Amino acid sequence: MLEVHVVSPRDQRARIAASVAFAVQGICFAAVIAQVPTLQDKFTLSELQLTATLAAVPVIAGVGSVLAGILAPRIGSAAVLRLGGLGTSALAVAIGFVPSTTLLYVATAVFGLFIGAVDASMNMQGVAVQRQYGRSILASCHAWWSIAAIAASAAAIVAAGVSLEVFLAGVGAVGAVLALAAGPFLLKRNEETLEEASRPAPATRRWIVVIIGIALMVMFIGDAATTSWGGIFLQDALAANEHLVPAGLFTYLTFQFLGRTISDRVIGRAGAVATLVIGGLVAASGFALVATAQVVLTALGGFALVGLGLSVVVPLTFTAADALDPTGSGSVIARVNLFNYAGVIAGSVVIGVIYDAGSLRLAFAAPAVLVLAILALAPAFRVVDAARSARFMAAR
Repeated sequence: MLEVHVVSPRDQRARIAASVAFAVQGICFAAVIAQVPTLQDKFTLSELQLTATLAAVPVIAGVGSVLAGILAPRIGSAAVLRLGGLGTSALAVAIGFVPSTTLLYVATAVFGLFIGAVDASMNMQGVAVQRQYGRSILASCHAWWSIAAIAASAAAIVAAGVSLEVFLAGVGAVGAVLALAAGPFLLKRNEETLEEASRPAPATRRWIVVIIGIALMVMFIGDAATTSWGGIFLQDALAANEHLVPAGLFTYLTFQFLGRTISDRVIGRAGAVATLVIGGLVAASGFALVATAQVVLTALGGFALVGLGLSVVVPLTFTAADALDPTGSGSVIARVNLFNYAGVIAGSVVIGVIYDAGSLRLAFAAPAVLVLAILALAPAFRVVDAARSARFMAAR
């Protein structure tokens, strides 16, 4: 007999609010990233200064994630997320208005801090709502992040003639309004925590947390390779014209979004392990296609496969982290989230080092091999299916 789970209006509102919180981060982050060339010109930053500034963001975001992991069990992830969403929006505006390089560094650092806090707390909210629904819905929350990032990137293209200050002020205002509107409907602390139930024993949890964290790190190595170096690959390896150079990132983000719109259904039918294996194979084949492409269209097809394949990793990782958290406090999610930033840094460095050695194609072959590691790590994600089975048995 199939499980019937009635979703209350309260849970539906919480899902919308959590999705909006994902969108706030997607809008603000993508808008700031889209303005990096403008910021470099405005402050005449050298390549070294720019690289150091961008590398500092994930490092400081890791600090924000740790702080969220400390605060959320005490005051609830909703409180952290409401503050983080407003802070992210405000700092996006501040980055546009800072008058000096020193203040740019400060604003970027604080922006990274809020980004990390939002990263962890929005996933805490997402998995808490997912528990209320009794089925996979976290991928759809991440889909809202993706579509918001695509919208912000497109807005940056359309508003190319608008000043940096006006553009980021507009984005920050939109982010703040959305954060304020969603805040009251997020799950409160007493709604998201659990009584300790049939979860893995602490000794078992520790090594599984590391394994799923490594899977997340591998995903973000691939993500960083595509977002940071995809345009350079199209330009240098395939001599794409300037209008096609941004197409790699756009294709990747679009298919990442499309993958996340269907991932919840796939996970529900195939299970977490099978879904992850399929995603890893699709992503690896996409990187291989990019590395061997002789024309731009082939490379874009590869970026599409990468986006589609990697789209399942993040929601499944945080769902697994929640399954390893006995009380649903979010502390495991915050710890696993640190692997996110390690992957971003490692991805940019690995691709950059191989590229500097003289082989851009080899630089994109490396993620194809790394992504295959997800297949070996996939069995650890049985905790997702086990937690779902436990919930089903408890509901009978």
